Amino acid sequence: MKLTNIKRVGMLLRPSTPELKEMFFEAKRIFESRGIEVIIDNISGGMIDVMGQPFEMLCQNSDFLVTIGGDGTLISAVRRSYRYQLPVLGIHAGKLGFLADLDFAELEIFVDKMLAGEYRIDQRAVLQATITSPNGQSEIFAFNDIVLTRPSIAKMIRLETFVDGRSFNTYYGDGVVISTPTGSTAYNLSAGGPVLFPLTQVFALTPICPHSLTQRPVVLPGHFEIEMKTPDASALVIVDGQDLVEISDSDTVHIKLASGAAQLIHRKEFNYFEVLKEKLGWGN
Repeated sequence: MKLTNIKRVGMLLRPSTPELKEMFFEAKRIFESRGIEVIIDNISGGMIDVMGQPFEMLCQNSDFLVTIGGDGTLISAVRRSYRYQLPVLGIHAGKLGFLADLDFAELEIFVDKMLAGEYRIDQRAVLQATITSPNGQSEIFAFNDIVLTRPSIAKMIRLETFVDGRSFNTYYGDGVVISTPTGSTAYNLSAGGPVLFPLTQVFALTPICPHSLTQRPVVLPGHFEIEMKTPDASALVIVDGQDLVEISDSDTVHIKLASGAAQLIHRKEFNYFEVLKEKLGWGN
């Protein structure tokens, strides 16, 4: 899939980093010199004294999004814009990221390549969580992971887990990471989970410091749905390490892969394994 007739790009900057102002204006110059209007979200704009648009309006008015910052900035943009199905291009302002892999110095050349169709859009899995409580339902999307964990460091948590309606496991420990392939190199990896190729339609369940050493990570096909309950106490649901929801012992959390994918814009020559090798220091 490729973008056609690109007229407007929405831009987001890493929060609390006003020094990105020069990068924004240079990026704006690059796009506008090629006939593409640049708009910025109002939070990023307020940070650098530029008039911006509310995020929802920005998504409605943009052909694709550009983030300048790091992986966290890109993850936030992907998750918040998911309903609009907008491709996202991540530019790293600092170290190379797993996701924000385009160096700012490459932007001008890359924009020309985009306009010539020399780029690619990767389709990546997104987690969809539905929290059901006595008061109703709420829906959450995650690009990296959803973590169910204990609200207090003093106690362990018990998580009853069902797969497609059938009892699967009871996790007892600090919690569980439910990770997309994209998020497999984040908290999931730190907790001892597997690295998953990012374009696969699977997700991983990785226990965090389990009480029993027999509890191991498991990878499930993307068409499965899991249900998790905490019958003894409340719990915290942490989304992409950025948003937090508290659930009670009467709530249930249903998690599955969302029907639509997140779309990441990459250079044609982007190679996931090269990034993985560099970031993890493999072969050194």
